Amino acid sequence: MDGPNTAERAQLFREPDTTRVPYRVYQDSEIYADELTRIFYGPNWNYLGLECEVPQPGDYRRTFVGEREILMLRTKEGDITAVENRCAHRGTQICQALSGNTGPSLICPYHQWTYTLTGELTGLPYRRGIRGKGGMPEDFDLKNHSLVRLKVEVLNGVVFGTFDPSTPALEEYLGPDMYKYFVRIFDGRKLRIVGVHRQVIDCNWKLQMENLKDPYHAGILHLFLVKFGLYRLDQKSEFYKNDAMGHSILMTSRGTEKGQEDTGGVQMRAPDFELSDHDLIKTRIEFPDDVTLTIQTIFPSLIVQAQSNTLATRHVIPKGVGSHELVWTFFGFDDDDDELRTMRLRLANVMGPAGYVTLDDAEALEFSQLGIRGTAPDAESVLELGRRGIESNDHLVTETLIRGYYRRYRELMDLG
Repeated sequence: MDGPNTAERAQLFREPDTTRVPYRVYQDSEIYADELTRIFYGPNWNYLGLECEVPQPGDYRRTFVGEREILMLRTKEGDITAVENRCAHRGTQICQALSGNTGPSLICPYHQWTYTLTGELTGLPYRRGIRGKGGMPEDFDLKNHSLVRLKVEVLNGVVFGTFDPSTPALEEYLGPDMYKYFVRIFDGRKLRIVGVHRQVIDCNWKLQMENLKDPYHAGILHLFLVKFGLYRLDQKSEFYKNDAMGHSILMTSRGTEKGQEDTGGVQMRAPDFELSDHDLIKTRIEFPDDVTLTIQTIFPSLIVQAQSNTLATRHVIPKGVGSHELVWTFFGFDDDDDELRTMRLRLANVMGPAGYVTLDDAEALEFSQLGIRGTAPDAESVLELGRRGIESNDHLVTETLIRGYYRRYRELMDLG
């Protein structure tokens, strides 16, 4: 599909209230390339990982910002740094494993250019040549050939990075409501990793972010959640947003539903669905409120999920215009007791990519990409559930959060 010219870009979103999203933004390669530059490499904080994943000096974790591969590292001083996993000499990938320990230096496997863990070039073979022959020019300056380094902030054990030094401080970027609920989960206790899942889903990365800003689909698509009361649309619920930055959070409280759920006309296709072992969904309250589910989306590509005793970050990594990788990092706290550790592990498998919930999402999202493929240039989605506004409210039968997300998207992408 040919990319839109400047005039077409301004008209892609034909409605000022983002109740329509053009299907071209999910399948146009030029728009996708522009997203990488303006969103992922622009003035936004991108999730890199959890600090506990690199506990020792020299430890690294490979991750991505957009399509650029990043090393999140711990220095000998204990600081967290982030650099592109690309040698400044000939562009060679420096680290190949998903995680490991580099020792005190980063060394390119091709020509042994050597860097500090903060990215400064410290040496290279044959800089002065051999026997007076060859070598680098006399004015070659190591300081001019560092690795590309990201600005980094760590918030209660969660690591963010940005390529743009003008990006505002992380707390300001989140805003008061998003910060409040972020530190509800990440409250300063030491984190520990429960497990990591990775899956590739063949749909545009934005469809994944929309899915987590679409609270009412779970009352239709996820029979498991509805059947066992883990999520019902008649439970006490609310959401908050920061439309200026594209963030949001939705919350529900299990056990607050009254009588029979009003299904809104939804047909339950398998009413005889049962569990032989109810320990699978055994949970306990661990936060000082009655909220049992929070899903927070941080623009552009982080999802923080706390459902029952499942705690996870989901990192959405674009892999071309029609595919993305979803990396789940399930975590707990060092002070978890044995029962809570078991619950977290069990529920991670229930909620993860091969469990009873997210398997539904992956299939539905791929159906969405297949459905929009090759559509007419003016074809678009309809986002009017919950009316046309973007205000916060006390129910989840709405597409408000998606509308708010695209307000930020349009601003960054200059799409009218």
